[in-house]
Amino acid sequence: MTAHLAIFGANGRTGRLLTARALTAGHRVTAVTRQPDSFPLHHDRLEVVRADVLDPAGVEAAVAGRDAVLSALGVPPGNGPITTYSAGTANIAAAMRDHGLRRLVVISSSGVDPRPYSDGGVLFNRVLLPLVTRVFGRTLYEDMRRMESMLRDGDLDWTIVRPSGLYHLPEATDYTVVEGHADGRFTARADLAASMLDLLGDERWVRRIAGVITTVANPPLLQWLRREAMAGG
Repeated sequence: MTAHLAIFGANGRTGRLLTARALTAGHRVTAVTRQPDSFPLHHDRLEVVRADVLDPAGVEAAVAGRDAVLSALGVPPGNGPITTYSAGTANIAAAMRDHGLRRLVVISSSGVDPRPYSDGGVLFNRVLLPLVTRVFGRTLYEDMRRMESMLRDGDLDWTIVRPSGLYHLPEATDYTVVEGHADGRFTARADLAASMLDLLGDERWVRRIAGVITTVANPPLLQWLRREAMAGG
């Protein structure tokens, strides 16, 4: 069944893939971005609107009249405080309640609950993983945890999607999705976008956390570190 979807973070690397995939699936899409002039997609079922997720009025206008919401918000790690995930998602949730919407799918990260990976080795599990989650990305993952806690305490029909390290593949693969922690270091953005749309329509994943990983064509670790480790969604 097709729906009218609002996609926040639509102009990010995952958001663009998610928007394109939703249109291909026959949905109407409202792509929400702070920079609509740079949005590259065009379609007769696509509306691109300017809004900042931290502006409640803008979020309210973007949500009104839609059937469901997907959040592909992505923020690069940094030393300063980050509130985009928690405050932005709180604005989305409030607008959804005001307009009678129930279904919400959001991107979080495996980094909110870091665990050693079976294929990680000493360097990744004992050095890089703690460095990324506790030092360089500390404020980012703290805010993602606040977002997740807020959703769990609320009454929406949410699904939290936790990818691992994001990277580029041209097409979606036969990705793996499990509840909670997925034992894999990498997730292709194409698979993340595909999983979000698949999970949106699957009632079994309402109010559950989905770990999504890609098990083929994973990048070499050093290549991933150079290209992706400190980038946003």
